[in-house]
Amino acid sequence: MMPDERTRILFLCIGNSARSILAEAIANELFGDELFAFSAGSEPKKEPHPLAIATLRAHGLPVDRCTSKPISAVQHESFDLVITLCDAAQRACPTFPGAAAQTHWGIPDPPSADDPEEMFERVFNVLTDAIGALVSPPRYDLAAKAQIVARQVRLRFPQSAAT
Repeated sequence: MMPDERTRILFLCIGNSARSILAEAIANELFGDELFAFSAGSEPKKEPHPLAIATLRAHGLPVDRCTSKPISAVQHESFDLVITLCDAAQRACPTFPGAAAQTHWGIPDPPSADDPEEMFERVFNVLTDAIGALVSPPRYDLAAKAQIVARQVRLRFPQSAAT
């Protein structure tokens, strides 16, 4: 697939320091032939969480492009899909108007977990599986497939999926 034909995805979170940073790196490094991923936050932290960086490094993924940024940094981009990754049971997720399709994958905030290191690893694995499922055959409507993947994520993090 040519780079300009890749599906453009925005992973959106509040702090853009943990879940969305992991998702962007996973999508671009493991599934970059299919996707071109971005991430942003409504209230971005100054930098990615150190355990997010450590988790990516532990899996051999580069971290040099990992930065926390506001939604305004990507507001003029067009996306095929916007995926919010917030723990909607705790706080309202940010929105991104104008996306072709949007879905919510409720994932708990790893730094807030009782065992943050274990939760970062768990979130990394769930995101890898979810993004892999999104790009795997059969190919059909991206929005419909994203909703199917959202249901799979809810099964793994049921307490984070409330909207």
